[in-house]
Amino acid sequence: MSGLDGFRSAFRRWRADRPFWGGLLLALGGAWTLLTMKASLKVILHVGMQGLAGYLLPALMLLLGLLVLFNPAQRLFYSITGVLVSLGTWLTSNLGGFFVGLLLGVVGSCLAFGWLPDQEPRRRRRERRKEAATAP
Repeated sequence: MSGLDGFRSAFRRWRADRPFWGGLLLALGGAWTLLTMKASLKVILHVGMQGLAGYLLPALMLLLGLLVLFNPAQRLFYSITGVLVSLGTWLTSNLGGFFVGLLLGVVGSCLAFGWLPDQEPRRRRRERRKEAATAP
């Protein structure tokens, strides 16, 4: 059981050092938008650049979400690019994955943009109550 607790604490430390939820939502928005695209390769080549952009922008959203997770030092550039690409999927990818992928991408990019690395991690409510009860 200690191996699972060690993994959880290591994951929490890793998650606290980066805009985890922003990157995750941005990557999920890109994945959702990619999954809603159902055109075959013949149709994409026939339509041309518009068909290619329908797959390129969600793939870029997915990549930017992963980059936010694994390279948080550049989160500002990735999040600004992510929100622009997410908004671009509205025109190219089935209304941004029927608005679900679009909203996930925009919200994730905003969360990544607003993340501040200098803040100390939030403490659980139980810990705050325990501390308040022991204080005179």
